[in-house]
Amino acid sequence: MATQTALHIVPLKPGSGFGVEIIDLDINVADDATLDGVVDVFNRHGALLLRGQKLDPDALMRFIRRVGTPEGHTIQDFTLPGFPDIYVLSNRIEDGRPIGAHNDGVGWHTDYSYKEEPVMSTMLYAVEVPEEGSDTLIADGVAAYEALPPEQREALEKLRLHHSYRHFMETREHQRRELTPEQIRDNPDVVHPLIRVHPKDGRRALWPSTGTVTEIFGQEDSKDLAVLDELVEFMTSEKFVYRHKWQVGDLLMWDNRCTLHTGTLFDDKKYIRTMHRLWVKGDRPY
Repeated sequence: MATQTALHIVPLKPGSGFGVEIIDLDINVADDATLDGVVDVFNRHGALLLRGQKLDPDALMRFIRRVGTPEGHTIQDFTLPGFPDIYVLSNRIEDGRPIGAHNDGVGWHTDYSYKEEPVMSTMLYAVEVPEEGSDTLIADGVAAYEALPPEQREALEKLRLHHSYRHFMETREHQRRELTPEQIRDNPDVVHPLIRVHPKDGRRALWPSTGTVTEIFGQEDSKDLAVLDELVEFMTSEKFVYRHKWQVGDLLMWDNRCTLHTGTLFDDKKYIRTMHRLWVKGDRPY
């Protein structure tokens, strides 16, 4: 019978209760019981970091399957050969062609918010890291929600956000593209709540996003996005945000059910950045 290894945990953002780092755990040799313990920690804290990992694609897939069912990618251009659930983020050019998507995650958002069942978790594994820049920022939607006055929380409960993948891809600043008829058909617009309930323990979180939202239902003028902009600004203020400075071998994952995240720019003429991104299937927000 497998026995779970005791996990040495330290906070990512001291004093906030959001995010933890697990110290001195090698994913390659951890047994299934220990990995299940890692997943339990993740579900309770919103973000998880493990440093110093040396993970090949098979090891990444083994771990992601302990978290949940891997989610495929809408755009298949830069999936890792032989591993369609691993997407490459990179500015490296080989044989005259990019090996990955560059500046793909810049702008506060939650992944796959335009789907009926947005991805539950995003995992990034650092292969090449710039000496400066390229930080990843994660905002805690639970703490932001709890910091609002009760009467404002009650008012926000009735609001629903109209998300559009087509709008997102046609208007985004980086990686803008015209979609094929098949991609439009496979990604119809969806409506999700602004306040999301976490299925593991019922905690509530602000769940806005930028780029995908075209309307807010439940208010007098559905086209007025001022409330959304104000909430994103509030949620992404410094007191709710963890800033991750990357090292090679970092495995960072966050819970899309209660967070926003964004990448940051770096000197891509001077430095190379390569990440492997994996997603875990989620469920319909409520």
